[in-house]
Amino acid sequence: MKILFCASEVVPFAKTGGLADVAGSLPLYLKKLKTDVRVCLPKYSSIKIDGTKAKLGKDIPVYFIENDNYFARPSLYGTAQGDYPDNLDRFSFFSKSVLELLKKENFKPDIIHCNDWQTALIPVYLKTIYKNDPFYSGIKTIFTIHNMAYQGTFSKDEYFKLGLGWEYFNMEYLEFYGMINLMKGGLVFSDFITTVSPTYSKEIQTPEFGCKLEGVLSRRKDFLTGIINGIDYDEWNPMADKELVKKYSHLSSKDKVYNKISLQKECGLPVKPDTPLLGVVGRLAHQKGFDILAEKISEICEQDLQFVLLGTGDEVYHKIMQDIAKKYPGKTSINIKFDNTLAKKIYASSDMFLMPSRYEPCGLGQMISLRYGTIPIVRKTGGLADTIVEFDPKTKDGNGFIFEDYCSDELFNTIKRALGVYRNKKIWQVLVKHAMEYDFSWGNSAKEYIKLYKKVAG
Repeated sequence: MKILFCASEVVPFAKTGGLADVAGSLPLYLKKLKTDVRVCLPKYSSIKIDGTKAKLGKDIPVYFIENDNYFARPSLYGTAQGDYPDNLDRFSFFSKSVLELLKKENFKPDIIHCNDWQTALIPVYLKTIYKNDPFYSGIKTIFTIHNMAYQGTFSKDEYFKLGLGWEYFNMEYLEFYGMINLMKGGLVFSDFITTVSPTYSKEIQTPEFGCKLEGVLSRRKDFLTGIINGIDYDEWNPMADKELVKKYSHLSSKDKVYNKISLQKECGLPVKPDTPLLGVVGRLAHQKGFDILAEKISEICEQDLQFVLLGTGDEVYHKIMQDIAKKYPGKTSINIKFDNTLAKKIYASSDMFLMPSRYEPCGLGQMISLRYGTIPIVRKTGGLADTIVEFDPKTKDGNGFIFEDYCSDELFNTIKRALGVYRNKKIWQVLVKHAMEYDFSWGNSAKEYIKLYKKVAG
């Protein structure tokens, strides 16, 4: 089985978000399953590699699409002022170049696996511009949606840049309320659509989560599935993590407390091993639930707990959290910045990890926190609903705490419920051990992708 995996960002070469983590991890696990997988992405100026080829892991070929006019820029998609105005030019060039690269390398994949709007023109071009070229016959495409909110919409005036006939600019194809919509093209022209969790695949067929493409997705529901993302269990490993002052496993989870003490010292919090530590790592934005968190943050900080936050996002939430830091100096550590090392320490050292998202296609934070025995408190949506099970102190089943209604009262009551369980140290240790035994590594998800590849390839 031959797979070309295309994405606009791939760890360790270029990253702005979770897409890069997926694109840098999933191919490694596909390779372990005896797949000839190769990866393709733009060559940004941040990629300090000579030439247009590299390796992912030990032996996965990586191809870079080079064009200094388009990709030799400070960031991937835009600046603080907004998206680059020529993003349509940039990623239509990328999509065509990917297909031309296949012929140049004489590599004919069974499947081209495309990810998000930046690669959505690949299935479009394959079935239009390149449809009569025998080299491309039989190549199938899978298009993965990582977040419906980002669709790649552009003015109709730019349509000529795509090199497509006007017969494809209508509501059945690329037209979207008078605009060009690249994601819509990917949804219509790909042979199969996936998204990053089973629940999200159902949610995006509704007006609440479909971002005005729910009709397209509903029409293609027989060619749509959700496969949960995974995490790299070698990278996120409490038994080998060099950032930890004390390594531990599910069999020695009590040693986790040494990392908590270390983090309390580092963050300037009173060293109180028995006080519950509530951690947050992520983007400070409406989507991530910061509006309902902001409504209750003072009441949360009045509880018997410590609160540590790391992330950047919307200025309004920066200010709210900075004000909270001043109001509760002995109970909070507010870190408005990027810091991968501190993020790891928060995942490993906190007792609870908060993800009150309005929507969450998959979410990786809850999987990472489980790996480290940090108990997730989440809203029941998307991938959070697929990975977190409400803990029952009586049966000892479950791995976290869940609320359904998107409101601050529900969030606050769920935090209090978790704090109530925490007070019973014996039960809490059972929960921590149980949480660490869950397996959300890429191994299981990679097997699901292999099954899908074979089905789509016929």
